[in-house]
Amino acid sequence: MRILALDVGERRIGLAISDPLGTIAQPLMTMQRNDGSVDHIIEIVKDKEVGEIVVGLPVNMNGTSGKQVDEVNEFARLITERIDIPLVFVDERLTTVEAEKLMISADVNRRKRRQTIDSVAAAIILEKRLRDRNARGIDPADPD
Repeated sequence: MRILALDVGERRIGLAISDPLGTIAQPLMTMQRNDGSVDHIIEIVKDKEVGEIVVGLPVNMNGTSGKQVDEVNEFARLITERIDIPLVFVDERLTTVEAEKLMISADVNRRKRRQTIDSVAAAIILEKRLRDRNARGIDPADPD
């Protein structure tokens, strides 16, 4: 079962996807967030035969929820209204910072980093979910 991860920002959404066995995360794309974003994500879910969606939840560093958490929750609600597959949230604190450091260490130029950082952050969110599932002994092919 493939898992799709979303890093939902105010202007862009980073997407990452797992392999069919649900064990490896890879960046998929970064898209502009607009009125057609939910439709595009649902199309990807259907085309890629996704069995679970993971959404990064942008909680504050002290663990509290802010305005951005409410916006991400609303975006996730719009998806779940249209498609009947599990959607789970993963704490995304510092994933963009981690993605930036990873890309700098890989000597990715600034322009390319700006274009791909959201999808790399989504891949980090997805890796967190995959590690959590593995640590709990969940068969990657079965949703929990």
